[in-house]
Amino acid sequence: MAVSKIAVLGAGLMGHGIAQVAAQFAKTEVYLTDAKQELLDRGVKMIESSLERFVKKGDLTTDESAKIRSRIHPVTSLGDAVRDVDLVIEVVPEDIELKRRLLSEVDRKIRNDTIIASNTSSLSITMLAKATRRTEKFCGMHFFNPPQLMKLVEIVRGNKTSDETVQVVKELAERMGKDPVVVKKDAPGFIVNRILVPALNEAIALVQEGVADPADIDKAIKLGLNWPMGPLALSDYIGLDTVLAMSNVVSKATKQGRGTALLRKMVKSSRLGRKSGKGFFDWPEKGG
Repeated sequence: MAVSKIAVLGAGLMGHGIAQVAAQFAKTEVYLTDAKQELLDRGVKMIESSLERFVKKGDLTTDESAKIRSRIHPVTSLGDAVRDVDLVIEVVPEDIELKRRLLSEVDRKIRNDTIIASNTSSLSITMLAKATRRTEKFCGMHFFNPPQLMKLVEIVRGNKTSDETVQVVKELAERMGKDPVVVKKDAPGFIVNRILVPALNEAIALVQEGVADPADIDKAIKLGLNWPMGPLALSDYIGLDTVLAMSNVVSKATKQGRGTALLRKMVKSSRLGRKSGKGFFDWPEKGG
């Protein structure tokens, strides 16, 4: 099956980027939707700003940018967004009940042959798939932030995901300019976050214990381990609420990576990182 139309559910930090790369590189028609009009408008504005930056850098012409934008269709109705697409990519917050409710509704509105993929960073694909009647046509499609630049996509099998579904989603990821990996077993955190979450929490524990300042912790990891971004800046960029959600999932299964008291305190006080303007560092320009 060749994917020519997709729906992206969620126009936030990840969703708008996924919509852009699908339209820009895979040249698919993209129906982008969100729960609120203002969130959808904000996502579209972020896409337009991103395309403008590509034009200024000389990576796109004005005409190419306009053609990409013309393939992205903001839609306020979920039914209109998903009705006649080949693939739905769910990109809503890491709340399993929220995702399951949405996925169950989507399942009732789409064609019988439509594939559903979740961009979840750590939740069980098998559990999410059970909210639908198409477990064989359900998989994880985990992009990394920002989707416009990061090459990796984790394609995650649920217990009943078919080989055909994996192949279709893998081919689409490659058309998007990505370099996908297949996660053969539905394990908490998949590959990257299974390794990353304990590391982020150890960095946060160093702050909590007063071992070093956040800037020095990040400097040490960047220079000592050759990370392009320090773990605390990365946590801010991901969103501390998302880091905490990932920590809860990974720690239940592995007994490692449990969110520290400091992380839980910061999330409770809405210090979420880049998205709120303040986390371990100050972020003058809030993210989506």
